[in-house]
Amino acid sequence: MLSYIRFADSLSAWFGKAFAWLIIFMAAGTGYEVFVRYGLNSPTPWALDVSFIMYGTIFMMGGAYTLSRGGHVRGDFLYRLLQPKHQGALDLFLYIIFFFPGITALIIAGWKYASRSWAFGEVSVNSPAGIPIYQFKTVIVVAGVLLFIQGIAQVMRCIIAMRTNEWIPSDEDVLETEERLMKEAAEAKKDAVQ
Repeated sequence: MLSYIRFADSLSAWFGKAFAWLIIFMAAGTGYEVFVRYGLNSPTPWALDVSFIMYGTIFMMGGAYTLSRGGHVRGDFLYRLLQPKHQGALDLFLYIIFFFPGITALIIAGWKYASRSWAFGEVSVNSPAGIPIYQFKTVIVVAGVLLFIQGIAQVMRCIIAMRTNEWIPSDEDVLETEERLMKEAAEAKKDAVQ
């Protein structure tokens, strides 16, 4: 189970970090649009659609990465009071009842949308530029498959937590600023004592 968890976490991290680079292109495209629209009075017909497509792609492709790092929002005012084995049991129940049916529906519906979109070369109706959007509809399927793979890893984490009463920690490649500052302060205090 541990090797699968490491595989799923690294796969999710690779896709999440790779698609995060779209932020730079999205910002550059938006900056260009602002310049030509307000500076040159010559707006582009494609900027809005392209920014929507890039933002949607970043959002969808970051889902599995966020799940692997425990970054999704949860209402844990009672959950955090439970022991890890009970948290694991609750999470397992919720993954089986809600997560996997929802992700399976996303994959199936996404496949239908994407295949139809590719079949007739769908373009955006929101702009005169006719930006192709069939590739974006494919992102729905890919994101769903990545979420499904990561969901299996999360189920394995639940099973291990139920057996050992400890969670398998996820990789920490990004820390909240407050967490980082608290760690640095604790290390500085530790160094001062020594």
